[in-house]
Amino acid sequence: MSATSNKTWLASVLTVLPEMFPGPLGISLSGKALAEQKWSLQTIDIRKFSTTRYGSVDDTPAGGGPGMVMRADILGPAIDSVERDGRPMILLSPRGVPLTQARSRELAQGPGVVLLCGRYEGIDERVIEARGLQEISLGDFMLSGGEIAAMALIDSCVRLLPGVVGDDASLEEESFEDGLLEYPHYTRPPVWEGREIPNVLMSGHHERIRAWRHERSIEITKARRPDMWDAYLKRVPKTKH
Repeated sequence: MSATSNKTWLASVLTVLPEMFPGPLGISLSGKALAEQKWSLQTIDIRKFSTTRYGSVDDTPAGGGPGMVMRADILGPAIDSVERDGRPMILLSPRGVPLTQARSRELAQGPGVVLLCGRYEGIDERVIEARGLQEISLGDFMLSGGEIAAMALIDSCVRLLPGVVGDDASLEEESFEDGLLEYPHYTRPPVWEGREIPNVLMSGHHERIRAWRHERSIEITKARRPDMWDAYLKRVPKTKH
């Protein structure tokens, strides 16, 4: 699938498994937005650039060691086949800078992204250097390849595009948007298995509700993400917490 307009936010994905796409990106909010051409998806099969008889894209690591490494002389031409149009070239990598909500918002405000999905033990370092790849990580854990990470990054950006999520206020109150984790949510029935919705949420008093939600966000952030709480304290005046 390719872009239909230069003005459409475009995600180009270089992968040895193009059949994995759009996958989850083809349903729900991102799928609807894709059908409505609010964003576009392009997949590039890295194997098509292989110069080997069997279409392999990897070889044994220089210096020895386990696994295989994706070859620079195959990845280079594959990357060069993509029109970047000012889009950043990103390698999904466990050693990369962690993906944040702020970074997703920055990417969503641009023309799109070019994503390289690594496999095996990794890719030849010379490709990263020569093509100026930015390395981004989803967290301190390993995946079989970069495809699922690429889907997560794309989804985090697409939902921020204009008109994808119906209620802009929902985006503003989500976790990470103000530097805190999100407050708890409740809905009907008012009592479930003996557990009641907090009275303040049933009061209709909007200022008290806002204050309660903010307090819960602070409590949850302190308990679960002390790193975020420390950053929040440095950024926000004491009068606000």
